[in-house]
Amino acid sequence: MDQLDAALGTAQAVIHAVHGLGGIGKSTLAAHWTSTRDHGYYPIRWITAESALAMQRGLAELATDLEPALAGLLSAEAQAQWAIQWLASHSGWLLILDNVNKLSDIESLLARAPAGRFLITSRSASGWHGMATVPLDVLDEAEAIDLFTRIASSIRPHEPEGVSEICRKLGYLPLAIEQAAAYLAQNPLISPHVYLELLAKYPAAMFQQSAEAADQDRTIAKIWHVTLDKISAKQPLAGDLLRALAWYAPDAIPDVVPSALLDGFADPPEIHSAIGLLTAYSMISADPVARTYSVHRLVQSFLRTPDLKDPHRAPELIDRARDLATHLHSAVPENGAEPSSQATWTGLIPHIDHLFEESIPDRVDALTVLESTGVHLLKEGKFHQAIGYLERALTGASQHLGQEHPWTLTYCHNLASAYQDIHDFDRAISLYQTTLEKRELLLGQDDPETVITRSNLACTYALSGDLEQAIPMLQQILEYRKHTPGGRDRETLEAQHNLACAYRDAEDHGRAIPLFEQVLETANEVLGEDDPATLTYLHNLATEYSHTENLDRAMPMLEKALESNIRLRGEDHHSTLLSQNSLAGAYESIGLKEQAMHLYNRALETAVRVLGDDHPHTKIIRRNLALADAPHDHSIEDGSPTP
Repeated sequence: MDQLDAALGTAQAVIHAVHGLGGIGKSTLAAHWTSTRDHGYYPIRWITAESALAMQRGLAELATDLEPALAGLLSAEAQAQWAIQWLASHSGWLLILDNVNKLSDIESLLARAPAGRFLITSRSASGWHGMATVPLDVLDEAEAIDLFTRIASSIRPHEPEGVSEICRKLGYLPLAIEQAAAYLAQNPLISPHVYLELLAKYPAAMFQQSAEAADQDRTIAKIWHVTLDKISAKQPLAGDLLRALAWYAPDAIPDVVPSALLDGFADPPEIHSAIGLLTAYSMISADPVARTYSVHRLVQSFLRTPDLKDPHRAPELIDRARDLATHLHSAVPENGAEPSSQATWTGLIPHIDHLFEESIPDRVDALTVLESTGVHLLKEGKFHQAIGYLERALTGASQHLGQEHPWTLTYCHNLASAYQDIHDFDRAISLYQTTLEKRELLLGQDDPETVITRSNLACTYALSGDLEQAIPMLQQILEYRKHTPGGRDRETLEAQHNLACAYRDAEDHGRAIPLFEQVLETANEVLGEDDPATLTYLHNLATEYSHTENLDRAMPMLEKALESNIRLRGEDHHSTLLSQNSLAGAYESIGLKEQAMHLYNRALETAVRVLGDDHPHTKIIRRNLALADAPHDHSIEDGSPTP
């Protein structure tokens, strides 16, 4: 109201909604301001202006009200022109043009009658250049609850429990809240909780319900139907995109999503045009700084609800939109290590969660999205979260592609890796064995994919303590790597490093240390000091020096590993936590207990927050911290990683 006071005091005023949704209160605000403010305008006229024809009709009625004799003398078009001439020659009037769709419908009137004031309401958020605007957003929670309570309790008091949840479900949209509250006022035996159950079970019917005394055309379903009519008439693609966006979380949808969904269906100019049209009608809102889009949660619920009477929500259109929403595979970053890729993943994951929830998809592109997300989370050290994605991807691939399909075997291998990372060795070994058996049969003993699975199985044997099985397998794999082209490549370094770790675990330090040293020297040359694998090799050699009481060599290497991990991977990465743990152990070994305790505490706080209480890394750090505070000697567990 204050903004409208200021706007009408200086220039023409346009009221529009941030989301541009019918039902956000544009017309209500205009009517309330007109009837309650001491503005001094006379006469005041309300004209429905949703089309050029409606404008002409409203102006003709104004003319005959001002001069009744015109009713039988002039055509409607001539009457409208007479009204414009009257407005042009008089001042002090206020004309409310309600629900303007196109600026072109009113431009001539605005130009020819500058002596009065225009108050314009519109669902469109664009095109009002040079005019004062008053954007409207949804109510805040307290306002929404107050509105609901006043209407619902107009006949008899209603129980307050459940009201806040109704308002949240309705996205704090004024008309939706008024519609629901009036329904409860008319049905006094229906509680807020029962209304929520009805809304969940019969959404299509509830979107159309209004109280008997209310305007039957002022329901969410009918108002949004009109908006969707206009959008679809201009560009059907925009309707398809909006229905697809309805399947994500409502806020902060990354800007890469629309192009990913429509990849292969439309060219970029057409996609941008569709986005612009939805933004103009404020069915979506854009955040230029964050480069994201948002869709009101009630619009999403409305568009996900089939209704045979609504051509915009026909069951086949909603099914198609759900399928289209799974086309996120082209939005998934290829290089997860780049900062821009990390930001994209951070933005995508809440919407992937919302889209799939706990479902098992049957589309290949959906399976790809689940698997890619799981692998990304594995690299981030978020193992338990990753397992949820990888398990569903494997189940879906097994059901719809077959248990021997190459993708199914890859998904099986990656899920085994996740189980290995949380030290669930029994399940990891079982899956690796299954994958290895099928890959040997289908691809052959020496196929690269087969060798990778055999290597990971051997590493899991080593981690589980079964070194008798692990060491011969790792020796065999290293010989295979040495005799294949690229003897100094990444795979050969991993094979050497894995064997060195097994020697270390067998306490065969005479063979472990030279092999660790050779691996690190070659990695620095071939991969570079900042490569993630090189950092792992540096950390593990340093901890091996520490275990053999060669602390003069261990300390600078551990400090360098920690500094590099923080710089390249961040404070929250699991490799950083292991570096902190190992350096704290080294400090403790040389009597620097205060520095050790500080580093242990810092690592434990981050591990609990990022990995959780039950993660193996968290348990290792907590054990070392407890022992460091005890008055007796003990062995430090470093949790050194194995690829």
